Amino acid sequence: MKNLLTILSAAFLLVACEKGKTTAAAGSEKMDSATAKSEWKPVDSAAAMKAWMEYSTPGEMQKMLAKSDGTWTGETTMWMENGAKPMMSKSEATNKMMFGGRYQMTNHKGDFMGMPFEGMSIVGYDNSKKKFVSTWIDNMGTGIMNGEGEWNASTKSVEFKGKMTDPSRPGKDCDFREVFTFVDDNTQKLEMYGPDSKTGKEYKTMEIKYTRKK
Repeated sequence: MKNLLTILSAAFLLVACEKGKTTAAAGSEKMDSATAKSEWKPVDSAAAMKAWMEYSTPGEMQKMLAKSDGTWTGETTMWMENGAKPMMSKSEATNKMMFGGRYQMTNHKGDFMGMPFEGMSIVGYDNSKKKFVSTWIDNMGTGIMNGEGEWNASTKSVEFKGKMTDPSRPGKDCDFREVFTFVDDNTQKLEMYGPDSKTGKEYKTMEIKYTRKK
């Protein structure tokens, strides 16, 4: 009986070792595959220089942004939660291209629930990603909001998507979505969407209608 147990134990260890080898080999193959995918691909200096020049040179999308330079008045409608009574306010935004026409900086001033409001955004078009990119900061928070979006020629709009800090849930971010529409040369519209604090479902949190100041 003792010999039988010894034989069975040896057989079990042999199978376990072989299984361990197979698992290790499979894991090694996966690691090799992942390494191959992330492996740095060499680029010759001429190709790299050409790519950087294309990346850094302002094009049609930057020219489109530049057309919005100047001062705009804003009529803001906000909803604190889905179905809530809208709150109305007015603001002013001043756009100015910077860094040789590569980015547009906008300074916003207005009021929010009776308090002075200031904000600043920087928007650009990333020639490499083929996407618009944006950042936003204001005096109602201490974080930075970043978004990316593609140009929709049929609707003349950019739909930015990203994540922002959710102070009501410490340490957590929430998704946001912005649709910026170039209605015409003198009219623009910003629609912002975020999660309802009670349900987490997306709803329209804000809409701003911009009119070019004459």
